[in-house]
Amino acid sequence: MISIYHNPRCSKSRQTLALLEDRGLSPNIVLYLDNPPDRKTLKDILGKLGITARQLLRKGEDAYRENHLADESLTETQLIDAMVANPKLIERPIVINGSRAALGRPPENALEIL
Repeated sequence: MISIYHNPRCSKSRQTLALLEDRGLSPNIVLYLDNPPDRKTLKDILGKLGITARQLLRKGEDAYRENHLADESLTETQLIDAMVANPKLIERPIVINGSRAALGRPPENALEIL
């Protein structure tokens, strides 16, 4: 089952979803702003992506500045907790296919895990 952590207001997220649907796929759509992943799920997603929490952070968000997340002394756990508390901080879209995941930036990245 393919899932997409999706924000319908984001053009890249919409493009990635359309790319999947154009290939006849009907992914499970997770509206992560309404239903944010918990700490365990986010750690699992990071493992599938093969990146750190810092690499998944949206640095242009107000919450990034307000929570001083540029501070390099913050731990992986602290960054994950910040994303759980403020899901807008999570880069999007994330496509998951079994044990693999890809960021849809650009949308074509999702094709690598199909």
